[in-house]
Amino acid sequence: MSMAPKTDAQSSAPHAADSHDLIRVHGARENNLRDVSVDIPKRRLTVFTGVSGSGKSSLVFNTIAAESQRMINETYSAFVQGFMPTQARPEVDVLDGLTTVITVDQQRMGADPRSTVGTATDANAMLRILFSRLGEPHIGPPGAYSFNTASVRASGAITVERGTKKAVKATFQRTGGMCTRCEGRGAVSDIDLSQLYDDSKSLAEGAFTIPGWKSDSQWTVQVYAQSGFVDPDKPIRAYTKKELQDFLYGEPVKVKVNGVNLTYEGLIPKIQKTFLSKDKESMQPHIRAFVERAVTFATCPECDGTRLSEGARSSKIDKISIADACAMEIRDLTEWVRRLDEASVAPLLAALQQTLDSFVEIGLGYLSLDRPAGTLSGGEAQRVKMIRHLGSSLTDITYVFDEPTIGLHPHDIQRMNDLLLRLRDKGNTVLVVEHKPQTIAIADHVVDLGPGAGTAGGTVCFEGTVEELRASDTVTGRHLDDRAALKKTVRTPTGALEIRGATAHNLLGIDVDVPLGVLTVVTGVAGSGKSSLVHGSIHDDQGVVSIDQGAIRGSRRSNPATYTGLLDPIRKAFGKANGVKPALFSANSEGACPTCNGVGVIYTDLAMMAGVAAPCEECEGKRFQAAVLEYHLGGRDISEVLAMPVTEAAEFFGAGEASTPAAHRILARLADVGLGYLSLGQPLTTLSGGERQRLRLATHMADKGGDGSVFVLDEPTTGLHLADVEQLLGLLDRLVDAGKSVIVVEHHQAVMAHADWIIDLGPGAGHDGGRVVFEGTPADLVAGRSTLTGEHLAAYVGA
Repeated sequence: MSMAPKTDAQSSAPHAADSHDLIRVHGARENNLRDVSVDIPKRRLTVFTGVSGSGKSSLVFNTIAAESQRMINETYSAFVQGFMPTQARPEVDVLDGLTTVITVDQQRMGADPRSTVGTATDANAMLRILFSRLGEPHIGPPGAYSFNTASVRASGAITVERGTKKAVKATFQRTGGMCTRCEGRGAVSDIDLSQLYDDSKSLAEGAFTIPGWKSDSQWTVQVYAQSGFVDPDKPIRAYTKKELQDFLYGEPVKVKVNGVNLTYEGLIPKIQKTFLSKDKESMQPHIRAFVERAVTFATCPECDGTRLSEGARSSKIDKISIADACAMEIRDLTEWVRRLDEASVAPLLAALQQTLDSFVEIGLGYLSLDRPAGTLSGGEAQRVKMIRHLGSSLTDITYVFDEPTIGLHPHDIQRMNDLLLRLRDKGNTVLVVEHKPQTIAIADHVVDLGPGAGTAGGTVCFEGTVEELRASDTVTGRHLDDRAALKKTVRTPTGALEIRGATAHNLLGIDVDVPLGVLTVVTGVAGSGKSSLVHGSIHDDQGVVSIDQGAIRGSRRSNPATYTGLLDPIRKAFGKANGVKPALFSANSEGACPTCNGVGVIYTDLAMMAGVAAPCEECEGKRFQAAVLEYHLGGRDISEVLAMPVTEAAEFFGAGEASTPAAHRILARLADVGLGYLSLGQPLTTLSGGERQRLRLATHMADKGGDGSVFVLDEPTTGLHLADVEQLLGLLDRLVDAGKSVIVVEHHQAVMAHADWIIDLGPGAGHDGGRVVFEGTPADLVAGRSTLTGEHLAAYVGA
């Protein structure tokens, strides 16, 4: 009897294991964070808000997610860690209560030509097993249906070392599904020989028309001229059949040129290795123009773009081949798989069905499995990555999302919200970096960072509920209920860009006139055909500046000054003021500190442990030789100039001794797009997604800058805070008022309301879209409410 009260007391006391209901972050200092301390509730949905560059990603991704991943990696043996990417501990004093983090970011998927939606999600792997079991005629194991697997045959003698060595004859055969013509790429490239050389000239007369290939001194040209395979004084058109074969397709072989051993190989493989193996975006403009002229890509005639061998295409289930299955819209493929009833593969069909249903549920039913992964938008790529987590039975996981509503029409945002809430309700912690009010509204807890961006940010301005945020005096709280009003008057077009019979992707041969001299917004649900219409029909010819969502490529040596071309006039100004070469003022050239090679830090590799980056003791992190820092312009050395924010640098180069008009023009454009707080020398690798997009916009504002040029922008509000959208609208207005035509692919209702003309595509996605469902002014769209966009825009403006 005496034990009963004690038992009752014990049962009413909370268990020690239930007390860990917070993720505690104290003293976080990653990037621009300034000793941030925050307590994040577990098993709740927390949204992180703040202007672009305020430190949201630094806190969520670079601190919380990075430390969770690092600690998980440390549970493996040192041997296994040696094969894993090393990660340094984030700059933070206390970080506890962490759970396993799964990061779903908006990084584009790899642009490898063999990577597709199917290969990225394992749907292809399951389909290959299905066809290898049920396909008729049976052609082999799953690899026989893979466009990444080549057929291999080999025979010969092998030595078996068992007791006494014994040579035995062996044969090996593997059936692959790769098309031999295009090697699984679905497209073949042809090189236009007339763009490589003038066949009426000899090599000695300078026949090559390839950029940088000069007959007199270029080593590459000398290899061809002195190889002995061709006569350097004979016009190319007079070559014999053998000479032309050696000249164009010769196998690599060593030759001696001016006493030096060099490698000779045919012109075509040489061009492929020198130019075609590189990313076009990283090429200099004149090299890129040459490649676009010289190389044409066409659908492979042998496999008709399916990437698969004839054998793989011949094997069918219910008259459907694996190529047909991958080409279907996923929602149609789902129905086909559901109709299959075969007990021998029941577990496989169930797993495949679940994966395909997840595509439809997440709003990607309009995709096909053979869609190249590199063509997905940032929002589509993020949702594809979500698919593997939707049916997971795991709980007490921390899911981290980076603006999951990117690329989503207002109609689709509710579906994304439901998915986030479903993950939370399974007992997971969901952390979301987001700007859209519709997603902020479903948060259990909000953390607002700011108050500004860059050095003006990095502090927690608010923690609490959405209602408390709305009542707070923070930038986000003040702008949370912002609504752009419809224009009272719209501009009159100065002309029209005619598009006739557009059929790219799912477009159904549509005709549309895009007005010029105004702000035109192309909208519609995700997958309705907006990008196909704009990027597939409006080409980057004379007068068109296209800014898509492609990521900026750059190393830690790249910064806003190098990317925008700002460093060139600055170096020249320093050189002229001090009577020395401009190259001295480049940390990538002659002026670089010899100890750190101009990086500013010394990296020490510690094998399986995180490497250490320490400031260079020689230059103290300034990246330049001490002698270079003796030279000044306007009282500042080059390292001090690179440490300036854009706004300060604009004043510095705008007047006085340091006045440099060319630099000032670039700085004014950077300030125009809201990047006045960025340091000129800040590494591009530290910029947020929104900052990178605006940096590209600022750079392209100078392109083909004459009146009448056309700007094509793809979702410029990506990564923008509510307070920054108003600034973007002002920038778009200035571009139009300066005589430009601006065409914007956009979902943000503020941009739609501000437009002069709207082209709405739909009514649905995939084969339910591809039609123009509305053309006219925003006021007419709201008044008619005839489309999904019209309904949501009317609700937004309160009409």
